[in-house]
Amino acid sequence: MTTTTSAPRLKRSLTLWDLILYGIIVIQPVAPMSVFGVLSDRGHGHVVTTLLIAMVAMLFTAVSYGRMARAYPSAGSAFTYVGQEINPALGYVTGWSMVMDYMLNPMICIIWCSQQAHVFAPGVSYFVWALFFGAVFTFLNIQGIKTSARVNTLLAAGMGAVVAVFFMAVARYLFGHPHDGAGFFTRPFYDPHLWNTNSVLAATSVAVLSYIGFDGISTLSEEAENPRRNILLATVLTCFVIGILSALEVYAAQLVWPASEAFPNSDTAFTYVAGRTWAPLFAVVGFTLLVANFGSGMGAQIGAARLLYGMGRSRALPPSFFGVVDPRRHVPRNNVFFVGGIALIGALLVTVPIHRQTVCDGSLFCYGLGAEMLNFGALIAFMGVNMAAFIRYDVREGGKNPLVPLLLSAAVIALGLWPGTGFTAIVIAGVLLAILAVWTPPLAGFTICFFLWKNLSWWAWIVGGAWMLIGIAFGAWKTKGFRGDLVNFELPAEEEA
Repeated sequence: MTTTTSAPRLKRSLTLWDLILYGIIVIQPVAPMSVFGVLSDRGHGHVVTTLLIAMVAMLFTAVSYGRMARAYPSAGSAFTYVGQEINPALGYVTGWSMVMDYMLNPMICIIWCSQQAHVFAPGVSYFVWALFFGAVFTFLNIQGIKTSARVNTLLAAGMGAVVAVFFMAVARYLFGHPHDGAGFFTRPFYDPHLWNTNSVLAATSVAVLSYIGFDGISTLSEEAENPRRNILLATVLTCFVIGILSALEVYAAQLVWPASEAFPNSDTAFTYVAGRTWAPLFAVVGFTLLVANFGSGMGAQIGAARLLYGMGRSRALPPSFFGVVDPRRHVPRNNVFFVGGIALIGALLVTVPIHRQTVCDGSLFCYGLGAEMLNFGALIAFMGVNMAAFIRYDVREGGKNPLVPLLLSAAVIALGLWPGTGFTAIVIAGVLLAILAVWTPPLAGFTICFFLWKNLSWWAWIVGGAWMLIGIAFGAWKTKGFRGDLVNFELPAEEEA
């Protein structure tokens, strides 16, 4: 008589609300505060509008991520979705764009932390603060120090409490200061004196940063109760909750600090807004955002190191350097140093002056440009996931002819890109997009993400385009013209790295 035992499986213990809470913790309740000043400058003050437009794009993408998680419950990666459903080579392109995101995230976190620390202690230069945060991120990650789920939950609760206090301070400030009637409350959404459609769309492309991380919910399929239903709902509801909360935060900030007033520092603008409502909040909000970006930076650095370890282990990168794990602390030490060095070099470029008109106001690099470059890669991945969901659920399983919806999407894109497009053409494009949204939501999500991607600055396009060309050339060389085994961009399990 023989007995068989099945391999241990993860316990399905996460409810819908557990998944939503996880998503909010990952994205953070203070998500739009760090990028508020950049959005205000780029969008001529229409921050709340840019966040709401970005939320629409992210909701479509969230639906696609949730649906694809049903098909690949143990993967949760845009690389896998695109490679399996569309084409392995396109999956590789999507994965390479993800590498850029992982490398840029710790970089912009060092920049923001250093800017805020310099505001708190102006006697210490930004250069020194950047060296400090870059070194601390790397040191703690080499030690294998991680925050627990309980600590992350407590931090998110603390951030939520700070947001609540901020709202109360805003209400107190507005009641104590006169304003000019109903127009005062509608100008954050639309100010006819400052409105510029191209500027608002460009800022919306940056606003996507406030939603980065929602796709992480799809990695919990094996631990979720009723994953076919709850992963999709949680992903969409997380985007919606974060979008509404973010819109309320920046709307309140815009009422306190009108777009006609310049910020002392665009990167740390929200702390000045908070300080105007109630002086102690300048330090409280500033410290809260410093902690939030510190945690994000550390997590992003070790995430990038693990991704490079996976590439080294599969011999896509030299395994003698990238495929090595510290035997005592079980972290890819070489990769932590490598990512930390790249992040620090990028952060120090902020101090390099350039005598040309750029999005960084005289600097070679800045937080805003880093955010745009990160979104360049993220939007490629989002477009890929939307298209993968369209192919799988509308074409293969739904039996739809892809030609007509693809032509509709192409028509919307053509109308949007045509030089000198008038009001009538915009209305037609809007009607066609609405038809797509009802008929094939993933393709509507693809189309909206394409326009956000297209409206990134030329500097983001130049650097992002160069990165993608290098990656495509590397992939073609490594796989002999994409005919061999493609590079694997899946993150290895933490136990392995």
